[in-house]
Amino acid sequence: MTAWKDYQEKNKQRFLDELLDLLRIPSVSARSEHKPDMAKCAEAVKQSLLKAGVDEAAIYPTDGHPVVYGEKIVDPTLPTVLVYGHYDVQPPDPLELWHSGPFDPVIKEGKIYARGSADDKGQFFMHVKAFETMVATGALLTNVKFIIEGEEEIGSPNLAKFVSTHKDLLKTDVILISDTAMISLENPSIDIGVRGLSYIEVEVTGPNRDLHSGVYGGAVANPITILAKMIASCHDANNHITIPGFYDDVVEATPAERKLMAAAPYNEEEYKKDLGVQELWGEKGFTTNERTGIRPTLELNGIWGGYTGEGAKTVLPSKAYAKISARLVPNQSAAKITEKLLNYFRQIAPPGVTVKAEEHHGGEPYMTPIDSKAYQSAARAIKTTFGKDPVPVRGGGSIPICALFEKELGVKIVFMGFGLDSDNLHSPNEKFDLANFYKGIETIPYFHQFFAEK
Repeated sequence: MTAWKDYQEKNKQRFLDELLDLLRIPSVSARSEHKPDMAKCAEAVKQSLLKAGVDEAAIYPTDGHPVVYGEKIVDPTLPTVLVYGHYDVQPPDPLELWHSGPFDPVIKEGKIYARGSADDKGQFFMHVKAFETMVATGALLTNVKFIIEGEEEIGSPNLAKFVSTHKDLLKTDVILISDTAMISLENPSIDIGVRGLSYIEVEVTGPNRDLHSGVYGGAVANPITILAKMIASCHDANNHITIPGFYDDVVEATPAERKLMAAAPYNEEEYKKDLGVQELWGEKGFTTNERTGIRPTLELNGIWGGYTGEGAKTVLPSKAYAKISARLVPNQSAAKITEKLLNYFRQIAPPGVTVKAEEHHGGEPYMTPIDSKAYQSAARAIKTTFGKDPVPVRGGGSIPICALFEKELGVKIVFMGFGLDSDNLHSPNEKFDLANFYKGIETIPYFHQFFAEK
């Protein structure tokens, strides 16, 4: 183990420099103008795998952005670990709120500020450098495969086809993912599940053109007003979701699980202070940790229409739009919930407007068993480097491909996230603590060691 740490200590600046180079590539999968950047980033990921010591690496084209694959087969009789990550990132908007350029990484107060630093370039790169450490020090006790995709942030629309047509290539004993968070370095945790996702867009159309709000106001339904009322109707006074059948398939957490969640360190005043809010909001009858882990949610992700430029324009708009997402918990189906959302908005539209509602993407919720060898190996690894047992928690985010991985490859997933919930994921000033980055590189080899034990 000393050899691991010596190698990592001698190369820690290089590890960081290589990550910063990767962060400089604006690999935004959602925008067509970044397609060349996506190809450039895929090539950079491939080269990083080759440099780290894989026997072979390749870029596989898809109908969208490419998948990067690499592997090192030490001995076919040894267990195999498949590492999943994604090199695509969220759009950086709004740019004016960034303290520095989203693709000009800056180290400040021990943190890397850049889009993708925690989600997910910094986290999958920990595995690349941990793998390099094991190869360089002769300590690799497992076969290792990497699948790093470029479409996670848009719902992984082409990864299912890739996985189903490359089952032999991806054959493994466990899938290891670092695309989640832990409570803190002082209180490590492991996600035992992630929520599913249903994402739709709603368009409300009133008159056939924008109108003068003085001449027509009060006589014609305003699409923005109607859309706002429709959205407001989705929650009742207790913040329960009112869409018919939304909770039908929800598996309620047991009292024992809720008690376990309550044991996780949580300071509500610090939570509010970090977010700059005076009060928290959510479904009545549940704590904050429960609302963000074991309960489904419905959120408005964007709303627009009419005049939004500088100054005033007295207009009654022809159209209004909203992007809406639901986070789902075990036993809920993304397809079912999406259909309920679409039907709800279509059916509640008043006669003065027409509504077009369409699906963007979705994914199923996923739970991993804590009594599996893979989970226990991850827990032992974290205890070895952190000095304490990790707390099992439910993650609030979504990784759309998880359920498909298990269905197609027949193996379980283990989450070993080293980010923090406060890392500003999907927001301006995304960050990743250097301490977490290096702790991940230190910890991951222990997972491979423990998982390889008979």
